[in-house]
Amino acid sequence: MKKVQSDTLGFVPQKDIVYNKLLPYADRLDEESNDILGRIKGNLGRAVQLREIWPGVLFWTRKLSTYMRLYGRKFSKEDHVLFIKLLYELVTIPKLEISMMQGLARLLINLLKKRELLSREDLQLNWRPLYELHDRILFSKTEHLGLNWFPNSPRPRSSSKHIMIKLVQRCSVESVLKTLVKNCRPYFSESSTQEMLDEWRPLLCPFDVTMQRAIGYFELFLPTTLPPELHHKGFKLWFDELISLWVSVQNLPSWEVHLVNLFARLANDNIGYIDWDPYIPKIFTRVLRSLNLPVGTSQMMVPRYVTNAYDISHVVLWISSLLGGPSKQAQAQLSGLFNSITSFFHPSNHGRWLMKLMKLLQRLPASVVRRLHRERYRKPTWLTPIPDSHKLTEEDITDFVESMMQPVLLAMFSKTGSLDAAQALQNLALMRPELVIPPVLEKTYPALETLTEPHQLTATLSCMIGVARSLVSGGQRFPEGPTHMLPLLMRALPGVDPNDFSKCMITFQFIATFVTLVPLVDCSSALHERTNLTEVEREMCSASAEFEDFVLQFMDRCFALIDSSTLEQTREETETEKMTHLESLVELGLSSTFSTILTQCSLDIFKVALEKVFNFATTNIFETRVSGRMVADMCRAASKCHPAESLKMFVPHCCNAINQIAVNEEVLNEEELDKELMWNLQLLSEVTRVDGDKILPYRSDLVQILQLTLHLKCKQGYTLACNLLHHLLRSSVLIYPTEYCSMPGGFHQPISDYLPIKDWGRPGDLWNLDIRWHVPSVEETSFAFYLLDLILQPELKRLQRFAQGEEDMSRDDVLQSLTIVQHCLLGAGGLMPPLKGEPIPELVHSMVSLDETTLYTGIEYDESRENYRDAICSVMRQLLHYILEHSEDDTKSLFSIIKIISDLLHFKGSHKHEFDSRWKSFNLVKKSMENRLHGRKQHIRALLIDRVMLQHELRKLTVEGCQYRSIHQELMRDLLRLSTSTYSQVRSRAQNVLFTALGTYNFCCRDQIPHVLEFLNPDNSSVTQQQFKGALYCLLGNHSGVCLANLHDWDCIALTWPAVVRSGLSSAMSLEKPSIVRLFDDLADKIHRQYETIGIDFAIPAESCAVAKQLMITGNPLPKDPVPSEEEAAEGLKRQELKNSESVEKYKQLIGDLLDCINNRNMPWKFEHIAIGFLSLLLRDDHQLPPPAITFFVKSLNHDSLYVRKVAISAVAGIMKQIKRPHKKVPASPSELCGGKELSDMVAGDRQDNQWLQYNNSSLPRSQKDWDGCVFVEKTHWGYYSWPRKLLIYAPLEEQPKQNLTREEMTEREQIIFDHFSDPVFINQFIEFLSLEDRKGKDKFSPRRFCLFKGLFRNFSDAFLPLLRPHMERLVADTHESKQRCVAEIISGLIRGCKHWSFSKVESLWELLCPMLRIALSNITIETYADWGTCIATACESRDPRKLHWLFEMLMESPVNGEGGSFVDACRLYVLQGGLAQQEWRVPELLHRLLQYLEPKLTQVYKNVRERIGSVLTYIFMIDVNLPYTQPTTSPRITDFTERILLQLKPLTEGDEEIQNHVIEENEVGEQDERTQAIKLLKTVLKWLIASAGRSFSTAVPEQLRLLPLLFKIAPVENDDSYDELKRDAKTCLSLMSQGLLYPEQIPMVLSALQEIAGSSSWHARYTVLTYLQIMVFYNLFTFMSNQKAVNNVRALVIQLLEDEQLEVREMAATTLSGFLQCNFLSMDTPMQAHFEALCKTRLPKKRKRELGTIVDTIPSADLVRRHAGVLGLSACILSSPYDVPTWMPQLLMDLSAHLNDTQPIEMTVKKTLSNFRRTHHDNWQQHKQQFTDDQLLVLTDLLVSPCYYA
Repeated sequence: MKKVQSDTLGFVPQKDIVYNKLLPYADRLDEESNDILGRIKGNLGRAVQLREIWPGVLFWTRKLSTYMRLYGRKFSKEDHVLFIKLLYELVTIPKLEISMMQGLARLLINLLKKRELLSREDLQLNWRPLYELHDRILFSKTEHLGLNWFPNSPRPRSSSKHIMIKLVQRCSVESVLKTLVKNCRPYFSESSTQEMLDEWRPLLCPFDVTMQRAIGYFELFLPTTLPPELHHKGFKLWFDELISLWVSVQNLPSWEVHLVNLFARLANDNIGYIDWDPYIPKIFTRVLRSLNLPVGTSQMMVPRYVTNAYDISHVVLWISSLLGGPSKQAQAQLSGLFNSITSFFHPSNHGRWLMKLMKLLQRLPASVVRRLHRERYRKPTWLTPIPDSHKLTEEDITDFVESMMQPVLLAMFSKTGSLDAAQALQNLALMRPELVIPPVLEKTYPALETLTEPHQLTATLSCMIGVARSLVSGGQRFPEGPTHMLPLLMRALPGVDPNDFSKCMITFQFIATFVTLVPLVDCSSALHERTNLTEVEREMCSASAEFEDFVLQFMDRCFALIDSSTLEQTREETETEKMTHLESLVELGLSSTFSTILTQCSLDIFKVALEKVFNFATTNIFETRVSGRMVADMCRAASKCHPAESLKMFVPHCCNAINQIAVNEEVLNEEELDKELMWNLQLLSEVTRVDGDKILPYRSDLVQILQLTLHLKCKQGYTLACNLLHHLLRSSVLIYPTEYCSMPGGFHQPISDYLPIKDWGRPGDLWNLDIRWHVPSVEETSFAFYLLDLILQPELKRLQRFAQGEEDMSRDDVLQSLTIVQHCLLGAGGLMPPLKGEPIPELVHSMVSLDETTLYTGIEYDESRENYRDAICSVMRQLLHYILEHSEDDTKSLFSIIKIISDLLHFKGSHKHEFDSRWKSFNLVKKSMENRLHGRKQHIRALLIDRVMLQHELRKLTVEGCQYRSIHQELMRDLLRLSTSTYSQVRSRAQNVLFTALGTYNFCCRDQIPHVLEFLNPDNSSVTQQQFKGALYCLLGNHSGVCLANLHDWDCIALTWPAVVRSGLSSAMSLEKPSIVRLFDDLADKIHRQYETIGIDFAIPAESCAVAKQLMITGNPLPKDPVPSEEEAAEGLKRQELKNSESVEKYKQLIGDLLDCINNRNMPWKFEHIAIGFLSLLLRDDHQLPPPAITFFVKSLNHDSLYVRKVAISAVAGIMKQIKRPHKKVPASPSELCGGKELSDMVAGDRQDNQWLQYNNSSLPRSQKDWDGCVFVEKTHWGYYSWPRKLLIYAPLEEQPKQNLTREEMTEREQIIFDHFSDPVFINQFIEFLSLEDRKGKDKFSPRRFCLFKGLFRNFSDAFLPLLRPHMERLVADTHESKQRCVAEIISGLIRGCKHWSFSKVESLWELLCPMLRIALSNITIETYADWGTCIATACESRDPRKLHWLFEMLMESPVNGEGGSFVDACRLYVLQGGLAQQEWRVPELLHRLLQYLEPKLTQVYKNVRERIGSVLTYIFMIDVNLPYTQPTTSPRITDFTERILLQLKPLTEGDEEIQNHVIEENEVGEQDERTQAIKLLKTVLKWLIASAGRSFSTAVPEQLRLLPLLFKIAPVENDDSYDELKRDAKTCLSLMSQGLLYPEQIPMVLSALQEIAGSSSWHARYTVLTYLQIMVFYNLFTFMSNQKAVNNVRALVIQLLEDEQLEVREMAATTLSGFLQCNFLSMDTPMQAHFEALCKTRLPKKRKRELGTIVDTIPSADLVRRHAGVLGLSACILSSPYDVPTWMPQLLMDLSAHLNDTQPIEMTVKKTLSNFRRTHHDNWQQHKQQFTDDQLLVLTDLLVSPCYYA
């Protein structure tokens, strides 16, 4: 096959679309594709060499992506590589416009997608350009200033409803880039891993945001598909480092997710080359934690665990890659995982976590199937194969399937629906049908029998649909599968039920699925004829005798369904006569199922069915809306399967009936037609939708009927006749397959030659599909033309006479004629050649050809006949103009004309929306029935035929790059006229057609825009309001199509934007009409949302030209176009430069036009705002704003309107960035700076060579000399992990741009700003506005204003400080929140803006600021403290702490001094914390000082100060992390601190009495005793522990353990909010600690601590040990289970507490034990059972008769406790399996029942257990009963039935 093809093509194609070879005209395609490919190569190559990125390159790359949609990758390997290289060069052009980049990137992704086609030898790509592109867009430095608009940036004006859309768009650029990197990754060079590590390692500072960025880059870029011999240059360079980082992080920071994704990909790409075993328990523990399942009774969730949870799809990939291999450890842990979470799948459980669990369930089997496919069935490619030792063995697969069955079977009935379970079952059944299908059948049969639980039925049926294929095809694993098929079908029939819609639909789907897979042929005769059948085959043959019965019963069911849904029954006459949505779904289900059944029938069964349906249809008369449609559908299905037999019955019958009724002349003119006539007409119009050549024998009858009925008076009547006409034409002129049987050739051979049961579930054979095509014959074509001449011609003539005023027609007649014309066009559209016309010249200029490509779709147009498309077109245009002149209110005719125009333009035999929905449903069916295990397109035959048909339709609908001709221009003008006409419905329909047309023809928008804008022109006084609105809608566009107002092109925007603003002066514009106001809002909104910065620089670098030249001269097919000569290339370069300068001119002109509009005095304010909004979009980072615009924006800072001021603030901040003078940087060597040598090995944290970066009081730059000698490093992360290759620092002051320029030295733009800000009046007004409040209580510190001030002070140093100083002093003294906020914004801008000031200026600045900040901090209020915190944090961000030493020293003075009350203290601490947190690891000295200062103050009385101190402590100890390769920190350490605290808490730990919260009168003087002090200290310590739970990276477990005994002592048992703060905090703290992730080595420590506490005298503490244990074990499940000693200790501890003297503790121990058994942490083994049984037998002492009046003995005897413990143990075992009955359960229940009459509390326990058992097993009691013997059942029934009260 390949050989022949490569001869005709001249090359071996990479991978073309196979379905093309099955089209009826396949032999012409090679020639066609070669021609197109040659043109693409030639023109694309030329366009790049002529430097014409638009339109040339974009036009031809679009053609290339269409080519790939039509032919796949049908080009040679050389071409493939060259296309990729060329596009890679183009995508990474630095100045490329974003939308262009996205388009090219999508094409490049498509070229790279199938990575097996190109190996690393064929292609290598450089990773750096991609990284730069990624960095430039996703981490843009100028986007937040509004200098770069990506199609997703947050806009100044956007309402909440657009936020969602924006998220989607943001994702689009981001996801395109990510997908691009993902597809380029395999081709990065072998040295790239090392280069990437060098580039991003220095960013790994865990306290900084750069950590997220670096790990994100690692996840995205690191290549993991290198061959094994290069692993030492690949993952081995980083694996140990990153995995140890992951293992040691405990609190789920946001970057951990990226690490997991990276490991999942690594594992999947290198199965068998990495030993994961040591990490497996850790992996599974973290996966289990990440599911966020609720455990225990009162659990606090750490919010971060929910937001940063792992991505399930990556988890699944990782797990499925770990399976197999010699150690089998992963499968053991996976079984453990499912065992521990199975009960969460039970339908009675529900919560936020359920979606995650279902996703895990659905994706895991799919992932394992994908892996099996890769190991066993996929063609080997260049990618590393999996070594045999690690391939999945049969045993592995069985274990995997078994571990998943229980949760999947529970999930079938989940609240979220059964879809996930059905998909899981489908994949599991591919691997092990014999394990999967029987349990599903066990649930299905009872569900089909029961009538009371419809949900159960829909769930089981949808799961059966999933496993249908595995069931029917049997195979050696599950040979008895097919025998279930008939019983299932027969039992499903009652599901066709008119009263239950969802049941009905799922039944249809179920029957259709099974029938598609199985030929319905009666093979029972084979039993006698063949002797070589197996037992199962014999069974199948005898069962197949029931097929006929099944088909007939199904039809009876359907007839009943139809009878109950006639129009009279389902609605009153008053309502609509259309079908409801549900009815149309049932109709669809019914017709498709019936047609599937008939397709799969043998001829004998078909004939019986046909007879039956014919009788049903002809003996009744149906109304034509609902039931009639359903019956007609069934008849159509019959006639489609076997046209000859069916037409022979139906056509004569219907024709006779119609003729008999119509003999009578009056009938034809009746308004209400005869029911029988209607029904027969409907029936006839449906049964003729069959193979064209089968209709020809009946043509004279049919034509006669048409002539009779097309001109009926009744609308419903003539519409049915038009349908008949439409279907006749369609059947004759289209190409389509005529049968969809599951085996080629149908089932008509005798049984002796061919046994159909062998083909049950057989996939279609792609190479022998043997499709029967209907290709129109000469006879059919001439019949079609005969019909057109007979019927269409007269109608057109009549309409033309009417349009010229020569003949009168009523509106109804016009509509009737139009309907006939429309149906002729719909029927024969495929025969009519497209509209003719001259191409419209010079809309855009290009040096390459932009011609359209025509595809052959099997129709040769007959040029000799009249082209009816042209004829219809000219008549319609005349008619349209006539109607618009004379009777514009005839909207029905206008609707019809709009529809006809739409079809004239686009219709070639099929509609786009129909194609889309068919493509969708094809994909759905494919998914529900595909076999992912074997792959290779093993679909059933009907699906494959459908796919070939879709390929044919796709070719018909491909209209890429149509030429824009004069006829299109005229039709679009007509549409525009309709779009601006009087009636809104006409307008909106015409607009939709217009938008589609605008998107179809090349560059037609440029031609149409001026005509649309004409309606908005204020000088045009004749415009009506309707026209005005229509034009605005035309600009707005619809959600999917083009938006004329916002084409990314300077020519268009320069026209539309000013026109929109000027339309405010038009007479038709009125702001009183809300609809018009809303339109303008939507228009402005859409432009703001969709605008992206339009390119000014269209250069193409020279490297691309070399590749393009290469493309033109290599490989077949060679392009016909010549390589451009030197002169042409030079001309191209000149043009491109000209285009750049023209763009700049247009940019300036647009800004000028908008400014003119704004300066017009008459402009309404709304339009002024719109214009200002447009202006703000025009700021860019590669071209400064023209001076007039700068003047305008600076003046607008003091505009009256708040909106304008806000826009102006953003704009001026952006302008500051544009005019900033660049500062020079020089490289520095870190080793020289620290005076040591560089360290060779990897060490992070505080080292010798980064000490000089840290804040050191003895060497702060306090003088000019020190300042100059100090090397400042502003970014906080440099130097923590490792040094960058090249550390850049700022050059000395004298090499930087000069500060304090005089006005003469400034540029014009700087002078404008300087003049305004030097003007005291301007400043007064400006500050006045800034200190107004905007929305009370909602205002926050504004980053935009901060950027503005920062820019001012950076660009003009301290020039404006003297003017601002008095204002600042005044504001700081005023305690109003808006005044304080304003001064905070100025101060933070000042501190950040003085980065490059000289020492003397900085010093004097701080002399001014320090006193101000002191005042501010003493005036701080509840409204402003957050703003001051933000102010200081912003000021310290990315600044060297030594530069800010004045600030830090001032803040450290004495934050908690009690002046101004506790609130001010807390605020001072908050502000200080904000500053220090930004400095991370660089201020250890300050942290030590702060800790020393705070320690004596830890016993604070005030709660708010305590909470704040707790938070500050978290930040002080944040740097003390336990990460790999990290030096112990020089910042404060937790261990030393804990030691000191424990000393002070001694009074509490030693005493044994209960600790109460002593509330002391706040004003008591004098020393309080140690104990009270200790309690206060403890409160603060608790606040610190709670605060650090969610923030730090690693938990200080050993230190926390020393505080545990104390917490257990305090924490209360009950949940009660009335407890004091101390107890509540202790409880919260324990809950958070128990959820922590433990390292394996920490487990013994924790357990010994718990054991110690379990021996304490307080029962509260013992009780709490158990709740702690439950959560801790579950959240560290696999780490515990991998340590047998720990498991034994836990078990001993629980059993010990079962015998506790306190009843509550015993009961809690039982609950805990039951939980551990349920999640399989402990197993119910014989010794444990024996232990409990022994305890139960403890003898109780006889009750002594007490004398009345003596006190009851309250302390239980030891014997009673032990006996109760035994009973509790047994009851824990029983409650541990709530949803099934294991083998040991019946015996235990018997043992328990013996204790029903023991003394309390035993009796109570037994009763509770039994009632719980009854509650949980009630649902499936029928199944559970089987496990008990009869005697046991008797006992049980006695126990479970409540005793009778009357006995």
